[in-house]
Amino acid sequence: MSLLRELNTRAGSLCELCTSTDNLNSFLVQNAPNDGADGHALICQTCQTQIENADQAYPNHWRCLNDSMWSQVPAVQVLAWRMLYRLRAEGWTQDLLDMMYMDDETMEWAKSTEAMDGAVVHKDSNGNILEAGDTVTLIQDLKVKGASFVAKRGTAVRRISLVQDNPEHIEGKVDGQHIVILTKFVKKQK
Repeated sequence: MSLLRELNTRAGSLCELCTSTDNLNSFLVQNAPNDGADGHALICQTCQTQIENADQAYPNHWRCLNDSMWSQVPAVQVLAWRMLYRLRAEGWTQDLLDMMYMDDETMEWAKSTEAMDGAVVHKDSNGNILEAGDTVTLIQDLKVKGASFVAKRGTAVRRISLVQDNPEHIEGKVDGQHIVILTKFVKKQK
């Protein structure tokens, strides 16, 4: 049986990410443990274009991952996790990432460094990776531009959000005011 036929049978001739029936192709997931059907997903041209070109990713298209992230196929799980991670600044994607479950081996595959190249990574002053929803602590007093207060050292900023296109900026609330904070002035709470 050919690979494409095997994938069509497994997926019911639907894109395994968005359930489209148009322009379906086999897609080898980067860093797959093997190049057989287990390392491939059946996806439509729209999904493939957005996976391969981050600047063309349309976040609302990926709301379909709410369903496909529960697939039993590791290649589909990996693609879903990677797209949710890429779009993690959207807010709704972080909720899905928090709910998503993969075994350790599949998660390692999803997080493989070569596949994550090009992803914007936010790090605190100690080099710890920050994720949306984390709590950070200010490591020095910060004068807040456009406001009449100083954010004091030691202040906890809960449920931060990440600025998608700038790895040095995060957003959070201090004293009830939404502000942008430089990552070099925070440390992640464990």
